[in-house]
Amino acid sequence: MTFFPFHAALGSDGPAAGIAGDMSLYGWLIGSWEMDTVHHLDDGTEEKSTGEIHFGWVLEGRAIQDIWIRPRRPAPPTMYGTTLRVFDPGIDGWHIIWSDPLNQDYSRQIGRAEGNDIVQVGEDSRGLKARWRFTEIAGDSFHWIGEERASDSDPWRMTYEHFARRTAP
Repeated sequence: MTFFPFHAALGSDGPAAGIAGDMSLYGWLIGSWEMDTVHHLDDGTEEKSTGEIHFGWVLEGRAIQDIWIRPRRPAPPTMYGTTLRVFDPGIDGWHIIWSDPLNQDYSRQIGRAEGNDIVQVGEDSRGLKARWRFTEIAGDSFHWIGEERASDSDPWRMTYEHFARRTAP
């Protein structure tokens, strides 16, 4: 058996042959980004910070994985998580799995295009409904909005905003 280092086995140069079109919803994110973050607290105040995001092709180009770090390194992180995004032709949508072991924060969602936006809806590890949206999408920037609510009858409450700018393709 040939040994392949973990990173070489995980990473891919691009989408798998035959599915590049399906991968385009998130494929434009591949590369590195810096972000300004606004955390909207329950008491109406805001905490601001910076961060970085890195997206790459993984699993022989069948998925996209990212790493979200806040604040930007080398500062000690307050968030250090990863998302795995896998397209499912059976539902014409994406399975989204978020994990931030630093904060024990986990979420499963389904992502789809809605007009010019990408909207991901599911539940987090606290049992709250979660909606994450990529809006104001451009080749070199996007606005990410995180929202939550306890039940379908409650209004969405904005919890986080990330204003991202591309730093490397």
